[in-house]
Amino acid sequence: MSNIYGDWLKAQRKSAGLTQQQLADEALMTRTHIAHIEAGRRTPSREDAVRLDRALGTGDVLSSFLPQQDVAVADYFEPARQLEQQATEIREYALSFVPGILQTESYARAVLGTSVPPRSDEERDKDVVTRLERAKILEAPVTPAVWALIDEVVLRRPLGGHQVMVEQIQHIVDLTERGRIRTHIIPIDLGLYPLLQGMLTLMWFEDQPPAAYSEGLSVGKVHDSPARVQRLQAAYAQAMGDALPQRESLAFMRAIRKEHEQHG
Repeated sequence: MSNIYGDWLKAQRKSAGLTQQQLADEALMTRTHIAHIEAGRRTPSREDAVRLDRALGTGDVLSSFLPQQDVAVADYFEPARQLEQQATEIREYALSFVPGILQTESYARAVLGTSVPPRSDEERDKDVVTRLERAKILEAPVTPAVWALIDEVVLRRPLGGHQVMVEQIQHIVDLTERGRIRTHIIPIDLGLYPLLQGMLTLMWFEDQPPAAYSEGLSVGKVHDSPARVQRLQAAYAQAMGDALPQRESLAFMRAIRKEHEQHG
């Protein structure tokens, strides 16, 4: 995400002699949200931009020249990774792979080994370390609250081999049994349901609007348009309504883990 917009906002704020907190008060926003916009980590909604224009006396510049919403970027996951570290609540939907923050080292190594063109061993090791660093957000006892909505296919596909899947499924079971995450499985015999187009992450924050991240084949998008985020939240809620309750999901995961053990 280009930071031209954020730099211009910062320059206008300083020219007006306002601190971030003073601008936040004038625009009915939070100081943290202002800081993220100025740093290029977030794009304001159109409503926020209108209030910023009004507070700074900049006409309709900030509301008319918003950075393009929902664009894919070259290093497409980086904006989402930054948001993930700030979130107080994360809801994951997995269609192809176990969500990154829930992956074991062996599973992550197997997933990252499927890239085209292939990565060098050094590059893959670096990527694995980065993925495991993301998972450290679960070391905190409560925050962020994490829900995982996982398609059955993700658990059955033996990525890295059956033993890798035994370890990976047990890791999710352990996190769920400890109450650190909530896990719900969508059985394959459900047929069509919302979200089948790709993976989805929903994020909520203490002092900024919610956001979403969707990902397909080698492309990812951060969504912070309120209308788009609400639609994705609704699709997630509908899919969650079709998923197995947590107790049944735990039993389901244990059964699939046992099948991998037998094949292994």
